[in-house]
Amino acid sequence: MATEQPQTRSEFSTKGAYVHSGEEFTRDTNYIEDRITRDGTFPPGSPAPDGALAWPVEAGRYRLVAARACPWANRTVIVRRLLGLEDAISLGLPGPTHDVRSWTFDLDPDGRDPVLGIERLQEAYFRRFPDYPRGITVPAIVEEASGAVVTNNYPQITLDFSSEWSAFHRDGAPDLYPDALRDEIDEVNARVFTEVNNGVYRCGFAGSQASYDRAYARLWDAMDWLEDRLMGQRYLVGDTITEADVRLFTTLARFDPVYHGHFKCNRNRLTEMPALWAYARDLFQTPGFGDTIDFVQIKQHYYIVHEDINPTKIVPAGPDLANWLTPHGREALGGRPFGDGSPPGPPPAGERIAAGHNPLYPGDRA
Repeated sequence: MATEQPQTRSEFSTKGAYVHSGEEFTRDTNYIEDRITRDGTFPPGSPAPDGALAWPVEAGRYRLVAARACPWANRTVIVRRLLGLEDAISLGLPGPTHDVRSWTFDLDPDGRDPVLGIERLQEAYFRRFPDYPRGITVPAIVEEASGAVVTNNYPQITLDFSSEWSAFHRDGAPDLYPDALRDEIDEVNARVFTEVNNGVYRCGFAGSQASYDRAYARLWDAMDWLEDRLMGQRYLVGDTITEADVRLFTTLARFDPVYHGHFKCNRNRLTEMPALWAYARDLFQTPGFGDTIDFVQIKQHYYIVHEDINPTKIVPAGPDLANWLTPHGREALGGRPFGDGSPPGPPPAGERIAAGHNPLYPGDRA
């Protein structure tokens, strides 16, 4: 796959979309709160938010649109892989760059998603909500027949993959959100989201020195907490992989290639934190995690799209990523990666990472 990307047309530039002078970065966390549930109703104890709909689980009805570059979308791809939902929910893959309007399917033939037939994800949002006022985000689940977006509520999407789509899980699928651990998983996830997943963005998109300094301190307080936590246990919660590990991993995979320099999160590289670095490699080398990571697309997205902080759009050549395959030694802490289950098989042929974009797939340097 060529690494050159078309330049964003100036009238649709992202300049000014991310950094606002003098302001702290605040993420808009209002999403389309529709859910896809096993019987098409909101579960007991989960009342429907105002205006939200419940859609029924149905194999072949929905398409997950998830750019490989995006950490929030990457979560959904990993969970879909781990649970074996590839045959039940198709996958659309936008390219790594976009302009202020929308993600585009520029990697597909004729620049159109082969199932939805659209050039921009924006079209699926506008088909459902003609005046949709918020950002056109991935991941998004789109109904294939109507071509209309169903939901982009990424924290709920992965939880529903685990709980509502169980009839279509593969044999040996892990329990990523076990009942006995949900309170602890939710507690860990809350801190990881505010301080780490979103914390790196608060550093990168800070509009003042003071807001950057606050974000930087909070990020590294949380990273030190994670380092201490993972010194004595293999996974974040319990002795198996859970939703908490998925959510942290996608940030760690991007840390040295992007967040350390591009977002100025540069107290340490991930490779300089022994427990976190070994933990990240352990997951990367686990089927379903590393085989979803496209380092080339990740770097292209951040360095080309974020004109506010990289106006030249130059994509750095480094770092060398071969070290993701070095031994991690985390087996010594015990743990059972998939519990009583088993690892997923290889990715479907059409969903494999391009050679050279990931050290698991040798070729040109990633």
